[in-house]
Amino acid sequence: MNRITQLFGIKYPIIQGGMIWNSGYKLASAVSNAGGLGLIGAGSMYPDVLREHIQKCKKATNKPFGVNVPMLYPNVEEVMQILVEEQVKIVFTSAGNPKTWTPFLKEHGITVVHVVSSSKFALKAQEAGVDAVVAEGFEAGGHNGREETTTLTLIPMVKENIEIPLIAAGGIATGRGMLAAMILGADGVQMGSRFAASTESSAHEAFKKTIIETNEGDTLVTLKELAPVRLIKNKFFNDVQNAYANCASIEDLKHLLGRARAKKGMFEGDLVEGELEIGQIAGLIHDIQPVAVLIENIMAEFELAKASIHNYNF
Repeated sequence: MNRITQLFGIKYPIIQGGMIWNSGYKLASAVSNAGGLGLIGAGSMYPDVLREHIQKCKKATNKPFGVNVPMLYPNVEEVMQILVEEQVKIVFTSAGNPKTWTPFLKEHGITVVHVVSSSKFALKAQEAGVDAVVAEGFEAGGHNGREETTTLTLIPMVKENIEIPLIAAGGIATGRGMLAAMILGADGVQMGSRFAASTESSAHEAFKKTIIETNEGDTLVTLKELAPVRLIKNKFFNDVQNAYANCASIEDLKHLLGRARAKKGMFEGDLVEGELEIGQIAGLIHDIQPVAVLIENIMAEFELAKASIHNYNF
């Protein structure tokens, strides 16, 4: 048992990213039932929908699960109240100051984890009283850090600066990747893209198919003036690049982004005009499988890789 399995009461130190439009109760409960920690992604849910997913998740699993809350989204006060009312035990916060909500959540006996992209913010999260941090490298899909620090360098840097448990994220989808992150100092890993391309993901089938067709170099981080986001290159992405080429203002970019662009791409399957968020590791994802199979394969590869280290001739 390591610090992450102990903290959450889970079998494997694998956390599923709470991705918008991918992470409903079906995915979260499947990951938890398979021995990891499933997260419901609150960022794409109205408060009443979130409550419904929490209640359904409780019925679908008797194992620990959590909720991911991006604090830049509206209705955050209402969301926090629902988490307390529904007696959610684990909350991951992101995209905001951990000091804002950590004391409130801790007062209600909730385990709090904050997502960071630098050592500086990891220290701030530790000072705010969180129980663990997710350090997410620049390879990650979706909303990203401005620092552009990759997982390979971020994890040991954060490890050097904090005492609390550390979860690595960004560019991890395999047992080998998991082992590498833990050798660098992580106590566990968070995987997003790998679980987005699973049977239980709530993403549109067309988006899942696109994930497994995505190759090396097919994603790029853009829209740094608004909130940096890693996207698959499609017509919408090209429209953004053309806007930059024409010296678009922040207002122009906001107008181009519009509303519900991510929903259009990932949930409704509009591969042309939608925002398709995925990590660089998509180039290593070649199939859509049930979560139980994925976790079994990841852990088998992890154990094999760990055993094979002893046979290397350095």
